[in-house]
Amino acid sequence: MSAKKIPHRHLRPATAVLLSALTLSVGAAYRVWPRHMSLQAHHGQLGPKLQGRRVVIPFASEIACAEIASFDDQLEAFLRFEYLRGRNPVDADRIFLTASPSSNVRHTSYKIYLLVENDRLTASQHINQLRAHGLITRYELTAWTQQDLAQAQQQSRLLETAYNVPTDQKLEALPAFQLLPALADFLEFKSQTDWRVVGQSSTAPQPLTHHQATRLASDILDVAHFYDLPLDYFLGVGAMENNYMNVDGDLTHAVWKNRADRGDIVLERGRKRVLVSDYSIGAWQISRETLRAAHQLYLKDMRHYDQLPKGLRPPRDLDVNNVDREVLTTYAGLIVRDLLDRFGGDVEQAIGAYNGGAGHPNPAYAASVKNIALYARKVLEHAPAPAQTSRGNLPRSAVL
Repeated sequence: MSAKKIPHRHLRPATAVLLSALTLSVGAAYRVWPRHMSLQAHHGQLGPKLQGRRVVIPFASEIACAEIASFDDQLEAFLRFEYLRGRNPVDADRIFLTASPSSNVRHTSYKIYLLVENDRLTASQHINQLRAHGLITRYELTAWTQQDLAQAQQQSRLLETAYNVPTDQKLEALPAFQLLPALADFLEFKSQTDWRVVGQSSTAPQPLTHHQATRLASDILDVAHFYDLPLDYFLGVGAMENNYMNVDGDLTHAVWKNRADRGDIVLERGRKRVLVSDYSIGAWQISRETLRAAHQLYLKDMRHYDQLPKGLRPPRDLDVNNVDREVLTTYAGLIVRDLLDRFGGDVEQAIGAYNGGAGHPNPAYAASVKNIALYARKVLEHAPAPAQTSRGNLPRSAVL
């Protein structure tokens, strides 16, 4: 959607403004494409005026809003749209997601807008609060007409409906060329919206780059397929543990054991026992002692590990102080597979045991993982194929 941009100093006469609307075609797949609409140009400048006891500087003749994010990828835009509305409930009904042709007519630009007060100072203060909380990185004040607003409301409803209606395509049957880029977007989004990252803490982990997210997405798909894991729940575990970021945790956790193994960090020695560090490693937060147990499972496992890409194959000798992040994904998959087998395929019990141990599965943890799994399934099943995204199409399940 194009709209009238507001210069920082004053308003200038605008030329014709182009808007795009989304329409659906009839058929097996429901497609949406931008449609140009001619609007009247706005003329004249708006000067300061007295409102009650304060002076305001309006910048819109009808509707005041701000562009707060822009994307070339539909799924990435929708994930951020839902996130912003969830994190900012006061503004939820005033946030809109639109689609319009970019400078390259074969691609579509997705933009998120926020309705604001028609006063440059008040609007800027409001939006800067969102930026200070790490919710947005930039903004541009924009003037809309009532017709612009109606178009934005229609497009937002269309996109939201498209991602929430049932779809015939199921996660398990999605082709790799469609699933991989969508999954990479999901992993990158989850890392970017991690509470530590959004809080901009000095000790916050670095969110995944798109390259890192794509590599991890490929590894997750390979491991889930190799061990025959429910992909949605496996994704839920990764999100719950560390939002897929390669950062160690539980750094002060320690356990007593009968004797130290090679590579152990000994903190204290007793008469017949030693206290060793047992912090959790990497994206999947596998503790050092659990990692040792997982390696023993691997050594006894009769699966053909040559079917896995070389980088995902664990070494014969484990060095707990030097484990590749790719191999950690394999160990996480093996742990989940072992727990599924122990609990006779009961996914929620197995997932609860990933956190609480086989003897004490954690139902609260399992419930949280399930919620993430359902959300991951919803957005991934509705994600359009890359070729469709470039033409601005919605998921084929979109029905109005």
